[in-house]
Amino acid sequence: MSNPLDKITLDNPWHLLATGFGSGLSPIVPGTMGTIASIPLYLALVQLPLPAYLIAVLISCIVGIKICGKTSEDMGVHDHGSIVWDEFVGFWITMAVVPLMGIAANDWKWLIAGFVLFRAFDMIKPWPISYLDKHIHGGLGIMIDDILAGVMAAISLVLLGYFLGWM
Repeated sequence: MSNPLDKITLDNPWHLLATGFGSGLSPIVPGTMGTIASIPLYLALVQLPLPAYLIAVLISCIVGIKICGKTSEDMGVHDHGSIVWDEFVGFWITMAVVPLMGIAANDWKWLIAGFVLFRAFDMIKPWPISYLDKHIHGGLGIMIDDILAGVMAAISLVLLGYFLGWM
């Protein structure tokens, strides 16, 4: 049986983006490595005015459906662990609430809390994330569970900040 990773190359822009610029090729916890790799891009994107940030995240969602679907198809495996663009977008969705609350985007306690919450929702996949993960396929299926994990983590981040008195 061939290795699905043999079917992709970082010279291919679809594969490069889908693997989070290669971060998803980590042999250990590729989803976590992809989320870590998304932080510098988040810190750059969040410098945009909020509407532009949200548009960039929306475009990243739409583009992600294509690049993740294409890379998955090329690999012959649905949602291979090396495909981490969905983690990039999910984390950016989580962190969208930080500037909405008027908090400095580079505040490390918020970054760490957002990271932990997003990874928890993405790995544990509570309902309805687990349902979507099992029933929607292709590029949309790869993206949708992380989009919803990002939304749930964002709501949790606001609640955490409120109850811990961070706001």
